[in-house]
Amino acid sequence: MKKQPEEVAIHYAKTHLSRLLAKVSRGRTIIIKKGSRPVAQLIPVRTAVRTRTFGLEKGRITIAEDFDSMPEVFKKHFRK
Repeated sequence: MKKQPEEVAIHYAKTHLSRLLAKVSRGRTIIIKKGSRPVAQLIPVRTAVRTRTFGLEKGRITIAEDFDSMPEVFKKHFRK
């Protein structure tokens, strides 16, 4: 069952922002009110978890035969 959002006054939110953000990072929702009127909502950021699928570009990417060799003009800029 989903918990009801916690409601706090603006002054409390300003004074205890770190504490409120810790709750939000654990999945809670915080409603900030001015008097009895809700004015803002702190909610957790949902980041998409992407799974990697290996091999999607197979056959579409080629590496040149001379990939590891450096042109002479650039060699002088590097130490040996």
